[in-house]
Amino acid sequence: MTQRKPLLVIRDHRRTFAENRYVYAVVSRRSHGVSIGINLNPDKICNFDCVYCQVDRKTPPLVRDVDVPALLEEVDDMLDLVTTGGLFEMERFRETPPELRRLNDLAFSGDGEPTTCPEFAEVVRGVAEIKKHRALEDVKLVLITNATRLHDPRVKAGLEVLDASNGEIWAKLEAGTEAYYHQIERTTIPFSRVLENITETAKVRPIVIQSLFMRLRGEAPAEAELDAFCDRLNEIIAAGGRINLVQVYTVARVPAEEWVSPLSNAEVDAIVALVQRRTGLAAEGFYGPG
Repeated sequence: MTQRKPLLVIRDHRRTFAENRYVYAVVSRRSHGVSIGINLNPDKICNFDCVYCQVDRKTPPLVRDVDVPALLEEVDDMLDLVTTGGLFEMERFRETPPELRRLNDLAFSGDGEPTTCPEFAEVVRGVAEIKKHRALEDVKLVLITNATRLHDPRVKAGLEVLDASNGEIWAKLEAGTEAYYHQIERTTIPFSRVLENITETAKVRPIVIQSLFMRLRGEAPAEAELDAFCDRLNEIIAAGGRINLVQVYTVARVPAEEWVSPLSNAEVDAIVALVQRRTGLAAEGFYGPG
């Protein structure tokens, strides 16, 4: 029973917190600590329709626009709560293990693709200023992105602020072939744009690749698809891109489609080993519900 409560804390990634409209806190497996999430898509609109997405799109959103001053006020309040330890007095976070009670990052994420938010660069600047004012230099600014908008000049302006503020980009890459990419992400955006954006972005600064693999109607990804995935990683490196880490994970919460299910721990480990062997990159595995 002692292992169960921390697991529930880690699995609770709801993007709601008290009366907040935009800012929430989670205990993150991949951050190895507390991550303050900033939802830049409260309207729940996304340019992907991933088969594994856990966003509830059946319930109408409470707000549709991003009120930047209100969002930044929520960031300030949340930082007060986390840095004073008040967060862990709340029932939802009370069982957080001591080693995870560290503030790792402020993450631009949300119920859609954060870089599609018109106020993206403005919000990044505002959050960076708050972090600087509070002397939180060691706390990261993390952008969790599907990489479809990284070529946009307005997004690049936000990335420059990120770079100057201990920033990190976590870019989604979950396929090796165009066909599998469209099967998983269900988007009209070509795979080539994602690959080009990841490559060009990784030439400027090292990035993290986030890769979710799963079973589709009981079938794990084919060996050929995983080999092609490694080929794409190698192509990014060969073009001059820098990748600090590949995060290999699987479904941990209720997905959009009932025919999507998690890989076993052993299957995740096997993909991690494949990535390390085929690319020489650092890779880390994160498992499904257990």
